[in-house]
Amino acid sequence: MIQAWDVDPSEPWPEAGFEKRSKRYPTDLTDEEWLFIQPFLPPVAKRGRKPGTDLRDVLDALRYLARTGGGWRMLPNDFPPWQTVYWWFRRFVRRLLSRTIHDVTLMLDREREGREQSPTATVVDGQSIKAPAAEKRGFDAGKKVVGRKRHITVDTDGQLLMVNLTTADISDSAVLKRSS
Repeated sequence: MIQAWDVDPSEPWPEAGFEKRSKRYPTDLTDEEWLFIQPFLPPVAKRGRKPGTDLRDVLDALRYLARTGGGWRMLPNDFPPWQTVYWWFRRFVRRLLSRTIHDVTLMLDREREGREQSPTATVVDGQSIKAPAAEKRGFDAGKKVVGRKRHITVDTDGQLLMVNLTTADISDSAVLKRSS
């Protein structure tokens, strides 16, 4: 019989067939989150060189960067090199991975609450931001601001549905018509 003091926590768990992973940062994925996200990730190529980077480490690095607001080159040494993390980030953006995960998570949350998967009512709000040097800008006559406007759409529970960046002269209702 194996006793608790006989098991080294850094060694793989032989019964489960996987290594116990300790969280290094508060932003690291939990095992449950990793199991949810893993099916959305690109499969390992059947031919060619085997990947040398664990995608879970890449996602942990991306979450760390999003939470701390640090630059790519300021990524701690606990993560893969910043160039590798950036390459994977660009690949995920091209595949619309974050949007897909967001949409599926939103539908599952709504289903869990006993609601329809797609919301029937939304709340839209816009905020004008001064950006006189921006290449694309407009004039918001109501706020007297030259710049851009961000429009945020949420459902009635406050769950984020969409963020849209436009010139400041575009109204919230025009953004709704365009996105419908």
